[in-house]
This record gives sequence, structure tokens and C-alpha cells, in this order.
Amino acid sequence: MAYLNVAPPRRVQLPVDLKVELTEGEDRLCKLLDECTQYLKTEKEISTSCRIAGGWVRDKLLGSQSNDIDIALSDMMGYPFAEHLAAFANSRGIETGSISKIAQNPDQSKHLETATLKILGLELDLVNLRSEEYATNSRIPTDVAFGTPLQDALRRDITINALFYNVHSRSVEDFTGRGLDDLRQGTIRTPLPPQETFLDDPLRALRCIRFASRFGFETVPEVGECLKKTEIHDALVSKVSRERVGEEVSKMMKGHSPLHAIQLINEFELYDAIFSAIPLEIKNAFPRTPEKVVLSLQYTAVLRALIERPESSPLPPVHRTLLLAVNNDTTCKSRLYLACAIAPYIGITYEDKKKKTYPAAFSVIHDSLKLGTQNHYSDGVPALFAASDLLKSPRLDDERFKTKPERVAIGMLLRQKLVHNPSTGSHWTSSLLFSLVRELGVLYDASSDTIDAEGAEKVIRVYNDFAARIEELDLLGAADAKTLLDGRDVVRILEAKPGPWTGQVLTQVMEWQLEHPERTKKDCEAWLIHAHSMGLVRTDSAAEPARKKARTA
Repeated sequence: MAYLNVAPPRRVQLPVDLKVELTEGEDRLCKLLDECTQYLKTEKEISTSCRIAGGWVRDKLLGSQSNDIDIALSDMMGYPFAEHLAAFANSRGIETGSISKIAQNPDQSKHLETATLKILGLELDLVNLRSEEYATNSRIPTDVAFGTPLQDALRRDITINALFYNVHSRSVEDFTGRGLDDLRQGTIRTPLPPQETFLDDPLRALRCIRFASRFGFETVPEVGECLKKTEIHDALVSKVSRERVGEEVSKMMKGHSPLHAIQLINEFELYDAIFSAIPLEIKNAFPRTPEKVVLSLQYTAVLRALIERPESSPLPPVHRTLLLAVNNDTTCKSRLYLACAIAPYIGITYEDKKKKTYPAAFSVIHDSLKLGTQNHYSDGVPALFAASDLLKSPRLDDERFKTKPERVAIGMLLRQKLVHNPSTGSHWTSSLLFSLVRELGVLYDASSDTIDAEGAEKVIRVYNDFAARIEELDLLGAADAKTLLDGRDVVRILEAKPGPWTGQVLTQVMEWQLEHPERTKKDCEAWLIHAHSMGLVRTDSAAEPARKKARTA
């Protein structure tokens, strides 16, 4: 056994001085906002002030560029100010985009009406400073009144996101008194007592995890204790739309350390509230319960060790071919991490009311996370699960590669739609990589952070040998190769009527191509005519249809 060393990520590097340095566009925006408020005061007798809030301020202080610009307004709603700002900008010859309004929805913890406007090439969200009012015996806001900057800061998720940048004084304002210090010290803390903050908007529980994993920050003990409470978990399920939950999870999977996010989700016992909020009628249709949630951590830890290669990793490197999709497809890594996150659902299928069979993973993504096909989540992740069954333990002496010539057997395996399909984001290299993760995951003990290094080395060698053989056989492009003959060619050459049989014949054409990579289209035509005359190619009926399999989406 050897340590896999899945320590939390290093804390983000802080600049020597925490200060906001504006780009030229941001400087113009701040000047425009300042001049607009002055104009409203003198010409319209409307008094308001503008502060850039939240993530933009945090990222600027960390030395990063941010396109997330939220404008917090005093004594004014976002939509009317957006109208005034657009009119003022237009009078100065500055073009603006259309103004949109996003209504508040307290039932789903969306408390603020927001106006959106594009100006100077920047996307703005405009909202009023908030001071939320609560019903008796409830911590769920029932109304939102105009508030002070302090009241607004206290109603935000964490202190490092509660900082303001005053566009009039060009200064950072820390009304909680802790935001700047927590940024320096790498701390995740809520402005108010955690339970009050989380029940205000339960999604903040996930945001704590996301920012901790993104920046390598630590949650203060009282936040961690509160995150474990069943009351918070229940509120996350009942009070927050699944779209908002899915968006946070997607950001975690695309973020700096998906592994740390999964570690924290496991540590704070939030897994079911995030991934298992599946309709009861679907959950009841599962033939068995999912595996233990720790499997998500096992798979994620192994994936990170393979693709990020930390210096302390005891695992040998994987063949470069297995990392082709990870290195060339910007969506691949997050899709693999999400697959690892929902690994407890591998192998479970269910039937819907129409008796169609689906993988449980599809419901997790479609219903619990509402992620759909963006990043090829709902179609690509179930395909990874199914492909890993086909690709498991690809030993070169396996019977799978002996029933036909080796180049044909391997090439046709890589061409299977579950293994490689651009329409679902599936690439044979990432399918092989996930299959490897699945075999290694069971060798890792998350509680002790140890892995059976000897067993892992043997498994990796099998996959590396297989990848090397694919290279030797010049099969790297086989999955995307087109047949030398298309359906019309086949019908013409065999002088037959089009029908279902053409699909089977084209499969035979591809097998012939793989066996004879140097041959030409003319050679293929000659072979097809001969094979048909010998009865090896049939045009009277299709081969027996494949048995129905569980849908991957």
C-alpha cells in the first residue's frame, strides 16, 4: 500500500498588496456611473450611489480579471437605474444593449429583482442594496427593502464576497470588518451566524464548498459544523431550484480542484442533498440502491492522480494517448470529474412509464442537477459508464481481440458509439481513461488515503500496453474514419434496392478497410463484388438486429 496524497490544494497566491487595478474599460465604466449619479441628482433630483459588489472585488484583489460585474445601488431598484444609465450613456454617444429584468422568486431563495445591461463591452447586473425582512418564526425572507451597505454585506454568502468597490471614491469597502482579513488568511466565513446565512439561501452551503475548493481556503469550524446539519440539507432540497444546484456543481467540476470539492461534499454529508434529489417514482424504479457515496471520492482521487500527476503520486504515468481528449477538449475534464462524482450510480438502470430503459446516471444529471446536454453531461456521462463495461481490462491476449484480425477487432471496438461518438462528446481515449479509473478506484482506500500500488501498476500497464498497440497499428484515427464506400455506392455496385441491409454491409466494408489499410476505393469495390458473389455479403435482409440496450440519454 502507498499513500496517494490527496491533500487539499495549495492556497491561491496572494498579491503583495491587496488593491484593485482597473482595466481601461472598467475605468470608463466607473467614470460613467459616477457622472450618471451626479446627473440624476442635479437634473432629476434622484439620489443614489453605485458600488461594484461581490466576486469582481474579490477577484480584482487577488490579481485576477473578472467579468462578473454586479452593481449595488442605494435607495433605487436596478431596472429604473438601468434605464437612466442607458439614456445617459446614449446621450454621450455610448451604445448600450437591451435591458432585461429578472424577477425575484423568494420561494426558490432568489430574493432580488435584477436588471441586466451590456455597456462598454461589459455585462452588468444591477440590484438594490438589500435589507431583508423575515416572517415571525422564520428565517426565510418575505420582503426586501432598501438597505445600507452594511445590511447588504451582512446578507451575503461569505465575507470575502461581501466586499464593495465604491466607484465614486475609488476605494474598497469592507463593512463586515472581516472580508479583507479572511482573504489574506484564506478563510471561508459567513458574515452572520452560519445557520442564518444558509437558511436565508441554502445554496450558500454549496458556494462555501466551491470557493474553498477554488482558492484552497479553509472553512471556519462553525461553518463546517453547520454544513453537516440535516436542516440545511433539507432546505437545500426544498428551497433551491435544481438548476441553481446544478450550476454550482458544474462550476466545481470546471474549477481549480474538483477533488477538494468532492472531499468537502463527503465531509459535510451533503452528497444526497446534491446528487440524489431524484423524483420518487424514478428512485422507486431502481432495482437496487446506489453504492456508498465514498465511491465518488475514490474515483475522483484516482482521476486527479492520473491526469494531474502530482509529484508525490505513487502511480506510474499513463500512456500519452489516454490523455488526448483531456488535453484537447475543454469540456472533457469536467465531464470525467462529474462521472466520478456520480459513480455510486454506475450499473443501475430503470424503466419509465413507457417501459423505456434509462441509466440512473441520466436521472441524477437531468433531474437532480438539471444540467442537460451542456458540456455533454446528460448524454456523455452515461456513455462513459456504458463504455467502461465494454473496455474493461483490455488485455491484448483477450478473446475479444482474437475472433477477428487484431487490427479489425481493436478498430471496431474503438468505433462503437458508446466508446466514441462526437455527438455526445465521447472520445475513445477518455472512455478508456474512465475505464481505467473505474478499475483503479476500488484499489484506493479514501479513509487512509492509500492505494494498492502494486495492483494499480499492473492495471495501468494493461491500459498502457493497449494504448501503445493502438499507436503501433496506426489506429489513432480509426474511430473517426469514413468508409471508402457510402450507402449509395454499395447499392449501385450490388445493383440492389436500398434497405436496412446497407448498414450491415457498411460495417463489413469498414472491417475490410481496417484489415487492409493500404487498399484503395477501387480495391474495396472489387472485394465487395467478390464477397457478394460468395454469399459473404447479403442484400436480401439485414443481419439480426442488435438487442435493445439501456439508453445513454
